[in-house]
Formats: sequence, structure tokens, C-alpha cells
Amino acid sequence: MPANKNAVTRYYILDKLLANRYHDYSTEDLCRLVNEELAEMNQEPVSRRTIELDLNYIENEGPFLAEIKHYQVDDISQRTQKTIKKSCHRYADPSFSIFTQKLTDDEKYLLGETFTLLGQFEGLPNLEGLERLRESLKVKTDRQIVSFTKNPLEGKNLLGELFTVISQEQVVELHYHRFDAPEEDRHLIVHPYLLKEYNRRWYLIAAPDKPGKLLTFALDRIDKVVPLPVKKYRPYNGDLNECFEDIIGVTLPDEKPIQTILFWVSDHSKDYVVTKPLHESQRNIRDEKELRRQYPTLEGGRFFAIECFENYELIRELTSFGADLVVLSPKEIQEKVFEKVSEMYKTYDCLRK
Repeated sequence: MPANKNAVTRYYILDKLLANRYHDYSTEDLCRLVNEELAEMNQEPVSRRTIELDLNYIENEGPFLAEIKHYQVDDISQRTQKTIKKSCHRYADPSFSIFTQKLTDDEKYLLGETFTLLGQFEGLPNLEGLERLRESLKVKTDRQIVSFTKNPLEGKNLLGELFTVISQEQVVELHYHRFDAPEEDRHLIVHPYLLKEYNRRWYLIAAPDKPGKLLTFALDRIDKVVPLPVKKYRPYNGDLNECFEDIIGVTLPDEKPIQTILFWVSDHSKDYVVTKPLHESQRNIRDEKELRRQYPTLEGGRFFAIECFENYELIRELTSFGADLVVLSPKEIQEKVFEKVSEMYKTYDCLRK
């Protein structure tokens, strides 16, 4: 056994890397990634020779006797930019782990509920492997307790493909189309970051290969996802969810200020708006005296305010309530809602003639 007090820690890190099916790791890659994790634990770095001894111990000398596949892939040399052969290592069996342990009854129960939940998302990666794992652990899956609404037009496997490339930090080439030009194949190299659901539709949030603002792609517009393992992945710097805290929906705004939007909701819809806020910032205006005096035609109901950026989804949400919601300020938001309502009225008015 290699004489190093960090040996077990290294074995744990190597175990994760050798089980990864989405990256091709050479000995140099394994050494770099192990040292990165050791640095986060404030432990001393190790040499390539140590990693070689660790691999040999896991495969041949220790109690594990893991079957490790040694293979070659084409790679681009960072120094010469020429294609070279890269020698890589991974477990022959993707489900193998040197740290396998017996599950408790409680853990089996939780796994069963997790299998039931994940089974609703068609196309998730390694779903067949999960099923084999469920059978081998004798984990039962009973009735469905949580149900998700699905969009039947979305590709069944696309969600799983994108889930995989995001979790494995892979750059991809997206092939997609516009609704007004479905036959025109567009493609773009992106760094995928997040899958986000809004209003029964899934979206991919990604950054272009050339640094720029974040892009949003509806999954029903994506035709193909091509992983590019040779390209270096660029992680998002920060908490991506913060980008969506000040908006409704998924359309990220350009350089615009946050708006404070004041609106009135009728008695018919006020409880709905209270129990399902338009935005997390929504608050009820308790001191209504001045507002009642300013808007005497608005009988009953309640006054609310939200603070968010203006985007397409905001206007659509405010318009969706019809006469039960009236925007009071700011004027530009009120005008845009009025324009939408006017267009709707003209369309219906033409049908009545």
C-alpha cells in the first residue's frame, strides 16, 4: 500500500473520476484534479508517480481489484494545437465503486421514492442503469405521490442529454431553429449552465463560446446537441439563480432598471394573486386611502406592488388577468399592457362583424 496519510482521500477522489463516463482522464488529468480537491481540503499536493501507484494499487494490489480500462482518444495539444493520442483510464463497469456499502431500510425507502420521481423525466441519463441499480438493491417503487405536468411537444431525450452535459461540464454545439423559420438549421457553440422550467416549457440557459451575455433556448426549438469534449468548459462565475430573482419567466433583460409596478386586482381574483404571487417581491399595499382617492372607479379589490425587470413574460402575465388586473404605474408598463389588450379587442371585434 502506498505510504501516504492522504491515501484514502485520494482513493475516494480517484473513485469518482474513474467512474465518470463523460470525460476522458489521462494520468496527468487525474493528478491535476486530485490535487485541486486536496488543495480545497488544505492538504499537500501529490506527484504523478503517486497517482500511478494509487491506480496500480486500486487495480492490482489492494483489496479492490478494480477492472480499469486503459484506452486512447484523440486530443488537441495545448502547446502545438496538433492532434495527439491521449492515454486515459476509467472503470470498465460504470456502476463499480470501491466504496460500495450496504443500504439501510430507510435509505432504500428514500431511494425508492427517488426512483419514482426521476422516472417521470423521460430521457434522463443512465435511466437504464438506475433501473438495474433498483433491481439489484431490491428497492420497491410504489404509487406515484408527486406528479409533474409535461409538455408533449418537447423531445423525450433532450432533457436528459442536456442534464448530462451540464452535470459533466461539457461544451456543446446546439442545433436549433426559429419558429418562423423551422427549416433553417442554426448552430452555435455554447457552455450550458442551467435547465429551467417556466409555464410548462423547459429552457436551457447557456453562454456563447465567445464571451457575451447569457442566452436562453426553449427546448422545443433545439434539434440536436453535439458534445465537444475537446473544448475547455467555462463555468459560470457566480450564482446563476440570482439572474432570475428580479424577473418573471426566463427572458433575461438588457441593461434596464428594476421597475416598481403598482397594480389593482378585483375581488374576483385577489385571493388567487395572494396565494400565487406574480413575483417573489409582491407585497400588499395596506395603506390604501390615497390610492382609493386617486382611483375612485376601482371598487373593492386590493392594491399590490412588485419589483422586477420589464420583459416579455411580465407584460403577458399582467395582461392574462383581463379586466381583473389594472396596472397603475409606471406609465410605460401601463401603456404596453393597454396595447396588448387593444390588439386583443380589435381581433375579437373583427370576428363579431
